[in-house]
Amino acid sequence: MKKLTVIIMFPLFLGFPILSSMAQADSKLKVVSTVAPITNLIRNVAGDQVQIQGIVPEGTNSHTFEPSPSDIKYLAAADLLIYNGLHLEIPTEKLARANKKSGAVFVKLGDQTITKKEWQFDFSFPESDGHPNPHLWLNVSHAMKYVELIRDVLVASDPANKGDYERRAKAYLVRLVKLDKAIMTAMSTIPQKNRKLITYHDSWAYFCPRYGCEIIGAIQPSSFADPSPREMARLIDQLKAQSVPAIFGSEVFPSKILNQIGKEAGVKFVSTLRDDDLPGADGAPENTYIGMMLENVRTMVSVLGGNAEALNGIDPVNQQ
Repeated sequence: MKKLTVIIMFPLFLGFPILSSMAQADSKLKVVSTVAPITNLIRNVAGDQVQIQGIVPEGTNSHTFEPSPSDIKYLAAADLLIYNGLHLEIPTEKLARANKKSGAVFVKLGDQTITKKEWQFDFSFPESDGHPNPHLWLNVSHAMKYVELIRDVLVASDPANKGDYERRAKAYLVRLVKLDKAIMTAMSTIPQKNRKLITYHDSWAYFCPRYGCEIIGAIQPSSFADPSPREMARLIDQLKAQSVPAIFGSEVFPSKILNQIGKEAGVKFVSTLRDDDLPGADGAPENTYIGMMLENVRTMVSVLGGNAEALNGIDPVNQQ
């Protein structure tokens, strides 16, 4: 009886797409960013053409964040480090410069968006410390400048994909212009006497001048500790004198102190404003920069007695 010999031929070409995709991924521009809103702005301009790694976890105090040893591999591999600047990410920048590869490009968005004369200082960021308030992205017009800077550095670093970067940036800027105008309209519906913000953390220094509100105080000092009893008493007196309807806390800085101050001053305490923490789960339609701005403004406007209908129809989903 003859033995049957079977030869199984494996088509080697089946491996080519896998190898090709691996090579393609490896050839993509490697971009490291910091806080989630900036990471999301980059994603909306870059699409899938680059590898993006944001290293500041959402819900983390970005002012005191220090990269972990595991972040070094991302910093060392980065072709581009795109970050806010204005002294926000000093430990990250130091570590990145110490471990950068040859030819890596560092882009400080905030430093290229406003001049030193336009720096804002306040309770959380006193001028005596020399560190300006860095939260430019909460002003959508500044975020638009960030998008232009991101587009330009991506085009310069990866000219082969210039058309895609420019197309996405153009479409995204149209959406941001629409968002900017809608925020102005919604904020204008708040009664004039209520257009005042007292917040836990001084995040809104560039928002209010743009959208017609006034910051009359913040609770968290520059040390990021809770306020002293004397400071609390001052804030309570200020809230009563100004007849402010609410004080606003932060997703990133939970504080029982705010609730106590609100009760003693007889005002509503709202704890859900976000400055660098995107709403919703990862991948959700609202888990974007636009989604964050929509949620913040809806919260402010509804609590302060305005009408947020102007925000209806603004799609928060990421740019395709």
